[in-house]
Amino acid sequence: MAWIKKIPVGEAEGRLKTIFDGSVKRAGKVYQIVHLQSLNAPVLQAALEMYRAAMFGPSPLSRQQREMIGTVVSSINHCHY
Repeated sequence: MAWIKKIPVGEAEGRLKTIFDGSVKRAGKVYQIVHLQSLNAPVLQAALEMYRAAMFGPSPLSRQQREMIGTVVSSINHCHY
């Protein structure tokens, strides 16, 4: 659990609420890695766009290979994401 100030999901407004609502629609919840960036919605939006480009954009790596790389890196870093 992070010790970073976050805007509670139920108190989100504007762009942040739109991002949170999309997260809930896709995953059933707002993951901590998204929630931790709640104080700066434009930066959070940019981070999500970068993630989508890296994971779903054109690449010589398959989607499965990208996921495996992410899993290995997270494991090495002792990160459950």
